[in-house]
Amino acid sequence: MAARLKVFVTSDGLTDYAVAASSKTKALAAWGSHQDLFKTGFAHETDDPELVKAAVAQPGEVLRRPAGARGALARLKPARQPKPSKPAGPSKAALRKVADLEKRLAALEAAHARALETIAAQRAALERKAEALTARFEADRARCRTALAAARQALG
Repeated sequence: MAARLKVFVTSDGLTDYAVAASSKTKALAAWGSHQDLFKTGFAHETDDPELVKAAVAQPGEVLRRPAGARGALARLKPARQPKPSKPAGPSKAALRKVADLEKRLAALEAAHARALETIAAQRAALERKAEALTARFEADRARCRTALAAARQALG
């Protein structure tokens, strides 16, 4: 069962605004008011037959007419809604920046790979040197131990 419609009226001094709604809260919402106009006395329910007939024919629609006039009611134009802006594609500068950063990243990765190869080559060379030093040490130590053993045997 549909709620019984009542007709509410408010005015800004120049224009009367009428709306058919089931409650004062819905009338305030239709007017776009954040203030209780009924509490302050700026809005009221009306029983004017002309207003009631016009407003009930278009429930929820705000109708307007010059203040205090008994002239024809006109439908209030809804507030103009801003057009949703289309998301703009990336700019040429942004695309250029991304391309430059990709090139820079590729160059950094290549330099890092070369540095790792150089270090690996240096490590291999150092390992070969360490093996050569160890081999020379082992040979020198063996000779020295042999000489030491011979000297101890000569002593005694």
